[in-house]
Amino acid sequence: MSVSVTTGTNRLAGPLADPAGEAGWEGAPPRVGFFTDTSVCIGCKACEVACKEWNRVPDDGFRFLGHSYDNTGGLSASTWRHVAFVEKPLPDGKGLAWLMSSDVCKHCTHAACLDVCPTGALLRTEFGTVVVQEDVCNGCGYCVPACPYGVIDQRPGDGRAWKCTLCYDRLGQGLEPACAKACPTKSIQFGPLDELRQRARSRLAEVRASGAASARLYGEDPGDGVGGAGAFFLLLDEPEVYGLPPDPVVTTRDLPSMWRRAAVAAGALLAGAAAAFLGAAQ
Repeated sequence: MSVSVTTGTNRLAGPLADPAGEAGWEGAPPRVGFFTDTSVCIGCKACEVACKEWNRVPDDGFRFLGHSYDNTGGLSASTWRHVAFVEKPLPDGKGLAWLMSSDVCKHCTHAACLDVCPTGALLRTEFGTVVVQEDVCNGCGYCVPACPYGVIDQRPGDGRAWKCTLCYDRLGQGLEPACAKACPTKSIQFGPLDELRQRARSRLAEVRASGAASARLYGEDPGDGVGGAGAFFLLLDEPEVYGLPPDPVVTTRDLPSMWRRAAVAAGALLAGAAAAFLGAAQ
């Protein structure tokens, strides 16, 4: 495979068929991503372990949180895959339902983290994914509040930002990401994003037909606030139950209009100052 980089326009919002092409890649392969089917997740955390082992991600303290069997708590600079254990009381009040879901960076079509990075440490790859180049990151932290999902984090004692790379090194060798390879139930599925979206719609119909009326897809819609995610989910309940924002929007969406307003205001200020100066001179 041969790809080259040219100067891209990097639009900040709206549907976008080819993020890699928009970023300047020519001859890029089809965009790839994750479809996570939470209905078959068994909470084994094999994905967490595989991610740490392949990417040499350090441990996150081995803390016992005390409120769940989940001992990692959430995504962080040292946890790039996180399996949530959600205990939900049954409607009749007799027992609990277990909702399990493996969360990860969404590799957004419009990635605010990439937009605000001053050093170019965040990069859109030829596969349409978003990675952090740790040797370029200066630890400014601008990307952390920019992410609408709260994915990116800075590692204590290091200061640089870290997150899932969708195993960029493996993709370049034609291999699937380590987490998807390790998942025993195929809850995490990897492949071309368009194929995954079709597969997810079919799977959603099956799950609803089995009686899970509240099942829904999350992040697969190219018309949503981030232009569609490169890692999306089939959920069995509301996104908030899983700790996900219900209607995420790329935080840099309004930057162009903000800059235009600032330019108009600056122009008006300069015109007023010039008029005052001329008036005083007369």
